[in-house]
Amino acid sequence: MGFLSDDLTRVKPSPTIAMSTLALELRAAGKDVIGLAAGEPDFDTPDNIKNAAKRAINAGKTKYTAPDGIPELKQAICDKFMRDNGLDYAPAQVSVSGGGKQVLFNALMATMNAGDEVIIPAPYWVSYPDMVLIAGGVPVIAPARMENGFKLTPAELEAAITPRTKWLIFNSPSNPTGAGYSRSELKGLTDVLRRNPHVWVMSDDMYEHLSYAPFKFCTPAEIEPALYERTLTVNGVSKAYAMTGWRIGYAAGPEPLIAAMRMIQSQSTSNPCTISQWAAVEALNGPQDYIRDSLPVFQGRRDLVVSMLNEAAGLSCPTPEGAFYVYPSIAGCIGKSTPSGKIIESDEDFATALLEENGVAVVFGAAFGLSPNFRVSYATSNEALLEACTRIQAFCGSLT
Repeated sequence: MGFLSDDLTRVKPSPTIAMSTLALELRAAGKDVIGLAAGEPDFDTPDNIKNAAKRAINAGKTKYTAPDGIPELKQAICDKFMRDNGLDYAPAQVSVSGGGKQVLFNALMATMNAGDEVIIPAPYWVSYPDMVLIAGGVPVIAPARMENGFKLTPAELEAAITPRTKWLIFNSPSNPTGAGYSRSELKGLTDVLRRNPHVWVMSDDMYEHLSYAPFKFCTPAEIEPALYERTLTVNGVSKAYAMTGWRIGYAAGPEPLIAAMRMIQSQSTSNPCTISQWAAVEALNGPQDYIRDSLPVFQGRRDLVVSMLNEAAGLSCPTPEGAFYVYPSIAGCIGKSTPSGKIIESDEDFATALLEENGVAVVFGAAFGLSPNFRVSYATSNEALLEACTRIQAFCGSLT
């Protein structure tokens, strides 16, 4: 259609949303489907946060706010960064948006020129490359192999850097693998970045509070203070506080960058939902019981899924350090046939056949830039996970 922008040809729909939608459609048609595609906690938003939103509504706090957040939320974010990460930011260095995705999008739109390169370790969250493309940049995919724990090595980062590199997008714990970088592993990367002062760091810390002992979360600007002036530290309330639909993400970084992001947002969406902002103030300042109570539940689910998938014929599933995903390899299933005669030539074939024949929705690895794998989200009940993994075992066992 000639009316539409040529730029759209560079962008594809989100595969994770596509698989979740297909699962919903099949379920609506009467098929017994277990969805493990969506990255969304199954817990309800804590009551203290919901009550704060109700108080805001009753108090008439329903008007426009500053484009990138109310002062109370910006201060709560500053306090969070100091409390959790030892990072000292002023409110003028903070940006609040309608979800972490908008934070990343604003930053790229505010900084990218045609031909600028952005290093994206793979496996990556599906939206990173497309955001770079929309902003006119060039995604440079740096594979982080399974034998290295799905983590980029310093040598691989160094090899990916060119004079055109503007950003490294860094995500730990990772979506889709759950891989988390230790302090020493991250220090290896920050040493490379110190030697390349033209490269900025976009650290997506959305899964910070979903970190399983003995792993301890750390973020680049915390590990290497010399990177403070060229790091955008991104986070949000969606995963940590079961607030996915509230749509609040935030970031802190150098004031000129934050001001540019504010300008982008002021001319696109303007302020995030006022009620959600007041709820986020309570999430960050209030009791942190939800994080403490939910973490062992997620860890138990991780252990269940890893154990059962490693018992499936042809699968190999590493144990992740955080988030609520696993990213097993299907290398042992490639070339085999399903009972209906379909040959598994790729991880997309595997995911499609698994959904159609055994009613389990997962996301194929090619969507995340590294194959042959698939992503399972274990942010659902133990009962559903047990049944889903039993079906995956049966599916893999049926391949010949």
